[in-house]
Amino acid sequence: MEDFTKIIDSLKIQYARCRNVKILRPFRMENVRDIENTLILVNKGAIRLDANDDIVEAGEMLFIPAKSYVSLTYGVLSKPVTLTYEQFLNNSEGCYEINKTEDTQSIENENYTYLSFDAKIFDSVNFFGNLDISSFKIRDEKIAFLLQLILQEEMHPQDGKERATKLLSDAVAIEIIRFILRKRLFVEQLATNSTYFKDPRLISIFSFIREHIGDDLSNKRLAEVAEVSEDYVGQYFKMLTGINPQDYIEYQRMEIAVNLLRTTKKSIRDIGNEIGYKDTAYFCRRFKMMFGIPAGKMRKRELRP
Repeated sequence: MEDFTKIIDSLKIQYARCRNVKILRPFRMENVRDIENTLILVNKGAIRLDANDDIVEAGEMLFIPAKSYVSLTYGVLSKPVTLTYEQFLNNSEGCYEINKTEDTQSIENENYTYLSFDAKIFDSVNFFGNLDISSFKIRDEKIAFLLQLILQEEMHPQDGKERATKLLSDAVAIEIIRFILRKRLFVEQLATNSTYFKDPRLISIFSFIREHIGDDLSNKRLAEVAEVSEDYVGQYFKMLTGINPQDYIEYQRMEIAVNLLRTTKKSIRDIGNEIGYKDTAYFCRRFKMMFGIPAGKMRKRELRP
């Protein structure tokens, strides 16, 4: 348990958004991926998790770890229309709308409350995403209550809203980890993540990548940071994290790109250059391969996922 406490203590949680949405027409989205973790509470209706054909019913929540691909059907009580992610972005207004009331039970349509948040170890490693776990259902009154409190903060902003949503998001992340431990879900993966605390060279690599994301991050350069051989650094990194260093670096770069697309008006060329892609066309190809949509359309996104 000591290692799990260290994991929780090291987590940096960043709140992204919380919304309640109602479904205007049933729809299915395939192979959606995001840089943030998403928690969806079903208030009325149901969601089909197509990966295992599981149904998330009213009162239950669906947790989708960052970086994982998922196909979801919203509004399973009627025949849904199937949309690619790009089609959804082009016509999302016909699928859902954001509710202006927190009284979700008074809404006739199927509706869901969702929360998006980031959770990183050492401000570098995407915690839930790096567990390599699939989406899973949660039925937990405490987590649902915390989610509703965050929604209230969003719908009725007061002084201290940012601090309140941050603290409540911290609590949600902790309760999700406790749920995993209590239900004995993915405990082996959680234990593996404790290796991040046992090797200072790995922490040095994480810090170097974060601070030099737009520079040369070849295995040769990482080997110099870790003071190991170039031939060994890739094997060493993967042994401790489960992913090779260049794949990790690319995802870190793309995560920054998504944040810049959502929060700035920088051009795609400038964003690519900033994170280490001198060839804009190559950056755009890699972005679409990872997220399934062109970089420019990421700016339009509101529903997650």
